[in-house]
Amino acid sequence: MKFLRRTYKKFEYKPRYYKGEGNPYEIRHKFDEYRTTTGKNKSLKSKLNNAIEELRSSDSKGANRTILIVIAILVFIFLYIIDFDLSIFLEN
Repeated sequence: MKFLRRTYKKFEYKPRYYKGEGNPYEIRHKFDEYRTTTGKNKSLKSKLNNAIEELRSSDSKGANRTILIVIAILVFIFLYIIDFDLSIFLEN
């Protein structure tokens, strides 16, 4: 009754030229160790709180201001293209 019992072959593949630590097939983002919002499976509320705290403590205040200026310029260009009348916001 040996033919009823199956034994599956196990292969332990090791890459030939990999000389490093850890699993070479692990997929991780480049900046995961610097972020507080990635990692453990947390609740949505804690992820949002961590993201807001990270945004407040970041040293990129100038970059945030630049992004807001670019967005404002793009909005005004869009309003110009659709021929939006901005005079409705001004008092006569």
